[in-house]
Amino acid sequence: MIDLKLLRENPDLVRESQKNRGADPGLVDELLQADEARREAIQRADELRSEQKAFGRKIGQAEPEDRPKLLEGSNELKAKVKEAEEAQKAAEEAVHGIQMRLDNIVEGAPAGGEEDFVVLEHVGEPRTFDFEPKDHLDLGESLGLIDMKRGTKVSGARFYYLTGDGALLQLGMMNLAARKAVEAGFQLMIPPVLVNPEIMAGTGFLGEHSDEIYYLERDDMYLVGTSEVALAGYHKDEIIELDNGPIRYAGWSSCFRREAGSYGKDTRGILRVHQFDKLEMFVYCKPEEATQRHQELLKMERDMLAAVEVPYRIIDVAGGDLGSSAARKFDTEAWVPTQNTYRELTSTSNCTTFQARRLSTRYRDENGKPRIAATLNGTLATTRWLVAILENNQQADGSVVVPEALRPYVGKEVLEPKG
Repeated sequence: MIDLKLLRENPDLVRESQKNRGADPGLVDELLQADEARREAIQRADELRSEQKAFGRKIGQAEPEDRPKLLEGSNELKAKVKEAEEAQKAAEEAVHGIQMRLDNIVEGAPAGGEEDFVVLEHVGEPRTFDFEPKDHLDLGESLGLIDMKRGTKVSGARFYYLTGDGALLQLGMMNLAARKAVEAGFQLMIPPVLVNPEIMAGTGFLGEHSDEIYYLERDDMYLVGTSEVALAGYHKDEIIELDNGPIRYAGWSSCFRREAGSYGKDTRGILRVHQFDKLEMFVYCKPEEATQRHQELLKMERDMLAAVEVPYRIIDVAGGDLGSSAARKFDTEAWVPTQNTYRELTSTSNCTTFQARRLSTRYRDENGKPRIAATLNGTLATTRWLVAILENNQQADGSVVVPEALRPYVGKEVLEPKG
């Protein structure tokens, strides 16, 4: 949710942001008109309440014989006040409804859609093979790491089992990410994976991509696609302490996505699945610190990617591909040899005050005045990393070398094909 004061003072900034996203700039004018109507409704209700208060004093001072007539006028005024208050409430709800539809203001991201990103940096060189590399599913099946067939049998398409060393490899990756996060000052959290509609809407996930989310109608609850949702809701309606620096959480959870509209895309293996594990960093900070904290999250992701030994690139995501809550987002994409391209492994987003305003999460400034906090998020490890780890570390004999940082967790240096 954007700041109405900012909207009034600089509507062109918000219109330009909408254009950058490929969204409707007309929504800005719609909100301005609704805001003007709201302020008029508030003024009208305030005036009538003042009139009612003054009339009440007049009745109290009137002679007994004059009071019955005055009371008639009081009842009429009371009805007008009630009508004005109802109009004020309706006007406020109209403003809120439009605010909830308006995306965050883009900050520095390139304009355009999914293909209009800007590559900021390449890290590591894609490996040249002197043999025909296998894809991650062939490797996973031959090494006894992934069982898609039984996953499909039990749960349907895009489900899987991680088995044996495959489970250890994921747990090792997640534990390494958790350790790095804790060492960097993040508080480790295992949050709920079911949240109520207010929390899901507050984080900005119930917009045009709401069909990606699993909804349990009987319980009126949503399954999260990232622990960002539960961590954003953790301090809802609270005033938090930021005088000693940002609050940092690292949420480890299973995540769920319907992958609506993705049929025919990445159906092989575990690149695009309905359930996966993820460790998500989440930061609350003062708005003026948000850009710096964003770079810190990106540095954390760099460090983790270096540890799992895969070549990757960093891209500046275009406005039309940001998602409603992000003002700017950087993706890190690992090289996938059998696809001869880079695929997203992590992202980190600066959501400025957008989520915290919707969830009423505030802090006190140096004068003790409550202010809206900023929020940021970034992925430090997730199941799809196994795709890049397996493919980039495979050998000619079908084995896979375990990245050194993961060996203490897996207990092996090399994963050998099953007989």
